[in-house]
Amino acid sequence: MPALTFSVDAAMAALAVAWDTSLPVNADVTLWTPSHSNALYKIDGWGAPYFAVNSSGNVTVRPHGDGTMDHQEIDLLKVVKKVSDSKSTGGLDLHLPVIIRFPDVLKNRLECLQTAFNYAVKYNGYGSFYQGVYPVKCNQDRFVVEDIVKFGSEFRFGLEAGSKPELLLAMSCLCKGSSESLLICNGFKDVEYVELALIARKLSLNTVIVLEQEEELDSVIDVSMKLGVRPVVGVRAKLRTKHSGHFGATSGEKGKFGLTTTQIVRVVRKLEQCGMLDCFQLLHFHIGSQIPTTELLADGVGEAAQIYCELVRLGASMKVIDIGGGLGIDYDGSKSASSDVSVSYTLDEYAMAVVQAVKFVCDRNSVKHPVICSESGRALVSHHSVLIFEAVSSSKYTVPAMSSFDVQGFVEQLPEDVHSDYNSLSQSAVRGDYEACLAYADQLKQRCVEKFKDGSLDIEQLAATDGLCDFVEKKIGASDPVTTYHVNLSVFTSVPDFWGIEQLFPIVPIHRLDEFPTRRGILSDLTCDSDGKIDKFIGGESSLPLHELEGENGMKYYLGMFLGGAYEEALGGVHNLFGGPSVVRVSQSDGPFGFAVTSARPGPSCSDVLRSMQHEPEIMFETLKHRIEEYVHGDGNMDGAMIAGGIAQSFNNMPYLTVGSSCCLTAASDNNGYYYCSDEDFTAGADTVTGDDEPWSYVCA
Repeated sequence: MPALTFSVDAAMAALAVAWDTSLPVNADVTLWTPSHSNALYKIDGWGAPYFAVNSSGNVTVRPHGDGTMDHQEIDLLKVVKKVSDSKSTGGLDLHLPVIIRFPDVLKNRLECLQTAFNYAVKYNGYGSFYQGVYPVKCNQDRFVVEDIVKFGSEFRFGLEAGSKPELLLAMSCLCKGSSESLLICNGFKDVEYVELALIARKLSLNTVIVLEQEEELDSVIDVSMKLGVRPVVGVRAKLRTKHSGHFGATSGEKGKFGLTTTQIVRVVRKLEQCGMLDCFQLLHFHIGSQIPTTELLADGVGEAAQIYCELVRLGASMKVIDIGGGLGIDYDGSKSASSDVSVSYTLDEYAMAVVQAVKFVCDRNSVKHPVICSESGRALVSHHSVLIFEAVSSSKYTVPAMSSFDVQGFVEQLPEDVHSDYNSLSQSAVRGDYEACLAYADQLKQRCVEKFKDGSLDIEQLAATDGLCDFVEKKIGASDPVTTYHVNLSVFTSVPDFWGIEQLFPIVPIHRLDEFPTRRGILSDLTCDSDGKIDKFIGGESSLPLHELEGENGMKYYLGMFLGGAYEEALGGVHNLFGGPSVVRVSQSDGPFGFAVTSARPGPSCSDVLRSMQHEPEIMFETLKHRIEEYVHGDGNMDGAMIAGGIAQSFNNMPYLTVGSSCCLTAASDNNGYYYCSDEDFTAGADTVTGDDEPWSYVCA
């Protein structure tokens, strides 16, 4: 056995076991700077121009993109402290996780999109203009949609709806927008949907009904005649051009939506027969989300532009070509066409490719240049939202230390027929054959497991076997160095696309980036589900560089998930009855902290999520209260009133862990948990969310 100990120690010295190529193994920890972390987490790649790292090692938000001045940067850690600190210390006393929205970023994204197309139009001598719409399915949050309408009013920026509730939302919001803004009605439609769309047109909203199925035309014709409203109609075309990436399933001839050329021709003929061909004014198509290259984009746009020109030739009064979504963002900073989470072009290159493709085809056919519309939701809203959550603990299996005496005692207790496996393991170690050593260690472990199952090995002996095999793996360098960080989050609620389609998002500690990250970790959420973990990260990594937690008296460890402003909130469920996070809106200001919280909403309480599954918390509480009265009679340390008060408190708290603080009932205000002030209401330099100090209080169930 001493030979085994000696040989394994020699192996440890001889093998050059690198921790991971993404961490600089030979880095001088004392010289680690925020710029090293910036490079390690690729923040400049996926985050520019909206995210950076300051000299304190904290992630900052640059709310105006490239136009942000140094004093306008917003320190994310300061925002989190403002949100989570108690009211007695000037905070909002909201519990994490929390989504922080930055409307200034949203405004900048919209302006950059419009500017890119304006430049492409001017550069190419294009004879019309660009007029975008926001597909509200990406994020239907009231403030997000209202902000887009407000910020986009000067650009005639409109909305796209794909269902009846989305249409009602869009109709209401666009009443405050430009009269020229488009209201694009996509999705499958019944008579009620068509009626709503035509009523919107009656209300002087610039509404276009896009046919997803040929049969929808009959409803449009019938309802328009009954209501006496002349419709504006478009069709969604199924292109031959196909996007081969993950998001390309909606494209091509076999795509879920749209009409074939045969069906489009029939639509033209039917409208002509009804004397309504002048109503046909828009062509829509969608290649797929995250279009990887401008070559594929130009190919699809060119095909659609040719269909557009043919519709003009057939007599339709065409005015708009709607290129749909597909404008991608670079989630991993690689700027690669071969990645499902990246794209190989800039915003300016995207706009230039679209304008040039439409112009070339229209000029070839001597057709007037149409208005170019796009539905670029992901590119608009992804950057403006950051999900912040806390790592509450970490766990890593510690391999037990074993001396030669420990091993000898272990061997003596093994059944005789297992000794041969141990001898093979020992001889392999002496020879320095470490592959064989690992194989025999596994064989020994499996043999002992079988012995344990048939009752001939007790649990202490099995534990000793596991300890020896793990000890050998560690000494050889084959053990897993990854730590599991337990985070106060539900993957299913807040990052559903990771679970559903393995969509990757940048995840970064928002502070301590001036320190060397000594661990590699995966993230395990609160749910009782083996899928409730994040173990794939951008750059093809299976773990994330992280810092050691500082214990109960140290600073909390906050992580941020970035670029998640599209889809995640709408798709999130209530697995294990974990509801959504708290939400705050933060605008740049000229105050001492550089920001103002203009609205804040605590996340759903336990009562809220129970109601979502048809439970009645008030009745549940009364049932438990009667049970308390029956079984608790004031004995011990708690009386019935105290227990009832604690249960009432639990009904009204968020389902997530209340880390490092006592529970309280002051979690939401009388206006359904909202605090809100308009951007005009807060004064420059304001850094507090309220002008008074009235508590937010729930009424106990």
